[in-house]
Amino acid sequence: MTNLFDQFEDNEDKKVVCLGMGFDSEEKRRDYFRKELRKKLPELKKMDGFPIGEDDDIIELSDPPYYTACPNPWLNDFIVEWEKEKKELEKQEKRKKDFEVNEPYANDISEGKNNPIYNAHSYHTKVPHPAIMRYILQYTQPGDIVFDGFAGTGMTGVASAVLSNTSSKDKYKIETEFKNEGRSIPIFGERKSICSDLNPLAYFIGYNFLSKIDEIDFKNYVNRIIKDINIEFGWMYQTYNKNGVLVPVDFYVWSDVFTCINCSREYDYYNAVFNEKENLLAENLKCPICGFNQKKDKKNKVYETYYDKLTNKSLKRSKRKIVLICYRKNGEKIFKKPDSFDLEILKKIEKVNFKYKIPTYDLPVGDKTKERLNDNCTHVHHFFTDRNLHLISAFRDLINSSEFRNGMQTFSLITSVLRSCSKLEIYRPEKRVAAKGTFNHLYFPSISYEANVIKEILNKLKAVLKAKTEIEIKGESVYSISSALDLRNISENSVDYIFIDPPFGSNIMYSELDFFKNAWLGINENIKTEAIINVSQNKKIGDYYYLMSQSFIEFFRILKPGKWMTVEFSNTSAIVWNSIQTSIQKSGFIVANVSALDKKSGSYNANTSKTAVKQDLIISCYKPTVEFDQNFKQHHQFTKGLWDFIEEHLNHLPIHLVDGKATTAIVERSPKILFDRLISFYVTRNLPVPIDAIDFQRGLRERFEERDGMFFTHVQIMMYDEKKKQYPEYLQASIFVSSEQDGIYWLKRRLEKEKMTYQDIQPDWMQSLAAVRKGDSIPELKIILEENFLKDEAGRWYYPDQENLVDLEKLRHKRLMKEFNLYLETVNKLKAKIIKEVRVEALRAGFKECYQQKDFKAIVKVAEKIPQNLLMEDEFLLQFYDIAMMKI
Repeated sequence: MTNLFDQFEDNEDKKVVCLGMGFDSEEKRRDYFRKELRKKLPELKKMDGFPIGEDDDIIELSDPPYYTACPNPWLNDFIVEWEKEKKELEKQEKRKKDFEVNEPYANDISEGKNNPIYNAHSYHTKVPHPAIMRYILQYTQPGDIVFDGFAGTGMTGVASAVLSNTSSKDKYKIETEFKNEGRSIPIFGERKSICSDLNPLAYFIGYNFLSKIDEIDFKNYVNRIIKDINIEFGWMYQTYNKNGVLVPVDFYVWSDVFTCINCSREYDYYNAVFNEKENLLAENLKCPICGFNQKKDKKNKVYETYYDKLTNKSLKRSKRKIVLICYRKNGEKIFKKPDSFDLEILKKIEKVNFKYKIPTYDLPVGDKTKERLNDNCTHVHHFFTDRNLHLISAFRDLINSSEFRNGMQTFSLITSVLRSCSKLEIYRPEKRVAAKGTFNHLYFPSISYEANVIKEILNKLKAVLKAKTEIEIKGESVYSISSALDLRNISENSVDYIFIDPPFGSNIMYSELDFFKNAWLGINENIKTEAIINVSQNKKIGDYYYLMSQSFIEFFRILKPGKWMTVEFSNTSAIVWNSIQTSIQKSGFIVANVSALDKKSGSYNANTSKTAVKQDLIISCYKPTVEFDQNFKQHHQFTKGLWDFIEEHLNHLPIHLVDGKATTAIVERSPKILFDRLISFYVTRNLPVPIDAIDFQRGLRERFEERDGMFFTHVQIMMYDEKKKQYPEYLQASIFVSSEQDGIYWLKRRLEKEKMTYQDIQPDWMQSLAAVRKGDSIPELKIILEENFLKDEAGRWYYPDQENLVDLEKLRHKRLMKEFNLYLETVNKLKAKIIKEVRVEALRAGFKECYQQKDFKAIVKVAEKIPQNLLMEDEFLLQFYDIAMMKI
């Protein structure tokens, strides 16, 4: 491969300064740092996440020290330079020296995907950069360093860079939102960003989003390449129109071929399932020859043997045929059936030898790739028709052989059309369009869309030019291919804010879905530390939890004390949700808020899957300050330490939230969640929990102010009361009973207001019961009432006062421990068996007691014999089990 990176700078011959060194031009800067990067590769290869590829390919995909297709060895050098720049900004009064943020961005955000940057290059998951801008503005000031360790296509970097553009159209909108929400007007200005991701494709897209180009030169360069390609290959995309004139084809529609089980004749799927006159898709196949109706069955699919010129082998593949051709007349789509000329074109293409380099990697075995391997698609080039292979490879090689500066940006046009120009593209006959989008599968549809590569690239060229024109990138960013588990090239306590959108369990198999795209880049993802749940990689929920925990430990290490991290979450699985939350807290972060991010237009999977998440969740968490940590270490053995933590935590929570025109509950301020956060804080630091739930609630009421079931500091309560005057209506958080703990809280809310008989409670209780987790045994309503509440002479249940509450809690704890000891006894007797049903509250009480007594073996014994979904879905249980495993 020849140099891809002779591009991007507006003035390549202009003298430049980089990391304190001067160079006569950008090209000389690039050449110098590439040589340095090559020297460092042997040491960098020892880091987790180093990509799979040849050294030459890695170097040629790098523009060091800013962008490296491997771990970046200059990150700390950039941080040193950026810290110096902060001091200059302080002198210019563009930033504050004592800047701190005590409250999270707790408002829900709705931000559409329809912006030029978002549309320029598709990817599996992308958070719209205007949404990220709001979080960056909340938690940082100009000059601050923003980090994203699961950066994907670099939207965090884009958001950081766009903030330097004070004329941005998003500026007025965001400032108005902040003002209406009662926040300080945010300070726009450049933030520095450090982005990294395991996926080479993500890095490549991010690089091009963050890079500057001369739009006119870029457009002219692409058009020249297309002109050359048209001369050589334009004939492959021609057909005769109704007037007998040769015209360029817009796209071809291909159909699988099946055998009729009645007449044994072959027919194409398209004509058997789609009625063109009525524009209807049928559920069953109707044989066009004999009229017999039958269901689609792979057994009846027709296969053919062909000679693969690239592997030099005779192979088997699904038989397909062109059934429809689309061209345009004055912009209008015109459809025709293939004629003898069109079929002759196909035969002619078959005889043309491949002139340009085409990747022929074997497809790896995976959860998603097996869809293709089972259908005889064994190599990367099998994803494309011969026609499109000729065009894509020609386009790629003509770029590589060019000395023009825009080569890399032009190369990104190819990666942006690889899926739409592959056999994966679905055709919707009833709408006469391709189902454009990024899909979570590698399925070859029975009716597929073969795009004209030239037209696709021209369309993407328009999208990129629009993005570059409308969204000006001014800020400084660095991007590298590396693992979030190994950030040794970043010093501790060195970044000011972290925003991440991590992988979520088995949602998306990035490395598998992008393998055929990365092949064109010449390097592939190192999957060892890919944080997913994947059968083929032998990664289960426990492995995912470990990989995410190690990542968050690294994030905690590099984040400055007192600073914030935002985590986007998108998954319906309670186990994955709990794994994320527990791994966050295990690393040392403290969760302050969970809110919603609505991207408006969902992905294809979000729009079609019954279990897909329509809104993403945003977890806001912080790293305690040095002052608090030092103070806590001195007093953690005393009650002062725990109440200092609660006060510190209350000071980091939202004070007032509005839903519509009503004040809404802040769940994090409830005594239950506050106690959970306290336990988590002590357990992750291997400290005994110094208080029980009843004494904790008594202490809360003695030391803090209570309103609407929430607790505030003495200063905060005045602010809350003032805000509530503006929004007097109060929305209590709705509760569905899916666990014993939910049930107790549900009853408490009812019985605090009025005394009620069992007969009054029972109907509403039954309506509030939701799906209970498999393996969890919830006691009957009568038992929950007896263990947690009191009954008067008239048979009405009520919430007890503090003195009676203590006595009830002691009796309940005794019962729970008796039940837990039965589980422990069962486990010791029946070592090989699983306890199918357990009372989760008994497990919680038992695990906590064993932790206090340092009986870690008992925790592990019981944990390994209960339904694993209960362990992985319960943050409380998982934390104790995790600590116990480390102790034995």
